[in-house]
Amino acid sequence: MVETQEVRANYSNEEEGEESPEPETSGSRRRRFKASNMSFGEMLEMVDILKRADYDGKYGPYPNPNIRKAMIMAKVVRSLHRNFGVRRSKD
Repeated sequence: MVETQEVRANYSNEEEGEESPEPETSGSRRRRFKASNMSFGEMLEMVDILKRADYDGKYGPYPNPNIRKAMIMAKVVRSLHRNFGVRRSKD
């Protein structure tokens, strides 16, 4: 019990305001795109891609479904950027 109180005290001290002494430069930070509302045309484009039987170019068994999902979403984002000039985050 005493150990957990010490850990909590240390954790709360860290939260209270130790800011990094070095300011982050724009080169060290990844650029994030803000999510915005999707237009109807963009939504139709995305649905059209996802309706295709072979939208990711593979038919066989997928060893890792997360890799497949990432590839499909990358294709959707590229298509939206190409057709509508919009950059969106995947999150």
